[in-house]
Amino acid sequence: MNDDQTNADPEQRARVVVVGPDGVAVETDATEASGERPVTEMVEQPAKVMRVGSMIRQLLEEVRAAPLDEKSRARLKEIHKSSIKELEDGLAPELVEELERLSLPFAEDEVPSEAELRVAQAQLVGWLEGLFHGIQTTLFAQQMAARAQLEQMRRALPPGMIPPGQMPGQVPSGQQDAQRASGPYL
Repeated sequence: MNDDQTNADPEQRARVVVVGPDGVAVETDATEASGERPVTEMVEQPAKVMRVGSMIRQLLEEVRAAPLDEKSRARLKEIHKSSIKELEDGLAPELVEELERLSLPFAEDEVPSEAELRVAQAQLVGWLEGLFHGIQTTLFAQQMAARAQLEQMRRALPPGMIPPGQMPGQVPSGQQDAQRASGPYL
């Protein structure tokens, strides 16, 4: 993320209203309400994480498809370790810690079995898919918050004022659909 988005004016950030036990509503920043940073801010190098994730998924498909001899299992063990290291370079410390806690370490002096490799790769792919879903969910929530904020701003305009980007005489986009839907069918 760039600094413009992470250091956004508090008025532009998603706001959450929390009602306390005394019935008083307190407005707060959405990130403060959840107690953690959005996942989109924790992926410092999204393109790199996506590339490594795609490679790991393809690798898992290959491991499932063919029997592996000892040399190929040893090579896959090294690829797995280097893939995790590359992922860690693109993630915030919180996600690196989570990945290290969840990934299965291989014994240094042993070649893992096919089953161990499959489990480790599947676990890593599952973690990455969860990360990607979290990013998508966060982006969707940000988009919905921005839409709601834009709609609030439109409603706050005094009557007769034309919103930016709208031509005089043009019906606002939300009203166009309502007008079309209310007409007779031919």
